[in-house]
Amino acid sequence: MYQLKRTQLVKANIDTCWDFFSSPNNLSKITPSSMGFVVRTEVPEKMYEGLMIEYTVKPLLGIPMRWVTEIKTVKDNAFFVDEQRVGPYTIWHHEHHFKDLGDSVEMTDIVSYQLPLGILGRLMHSLFVRKKLESIFAYRFEVVEKLFNQN
Repeated sequence: MYQLKRTQLVKANIDTCWDFFSSPNNLSKITPSSMGFVVRTEVPEKMYEGLMIEYTVKPLLGIPMRWVTEIKTVKDNAFFVDEQRVGPYTIWHHEHHFKDLGDSVEMTDIVSYQLPLGILGRLMHSLFVRKKLESIFAYRFEVVEKLFNQN
């Protein structure tokens, strides 16, 4: 099992921050275009527990892959959790935490994941997967900085 954790300060109030990040429609705005990320299902403006969302992604060599996530837990203005139901991982558990600091929000992502294929999966992780995930979250950091933290 692997884990990726990223924390970022967002210069917005909790309501503005929550409204943006809890909307499934905004996920494509913070995902690199190289991922070929396309939402395939109708999604509501606001997520809710039990919501299933289907995407197409191209994580490796431009090969399209089906990805289905379920929103498992939602606590307004505090956190939500999505888990993969169909996709490349054996386990994908993504926690999104929001800590209200008054005029800003401390946002923390914690992704716990496991790859299939035993030793081959571990090799793929060290060669490609870890770097790809880190680059996706670095991209998100930059986009959030531009959207919220420019003065």
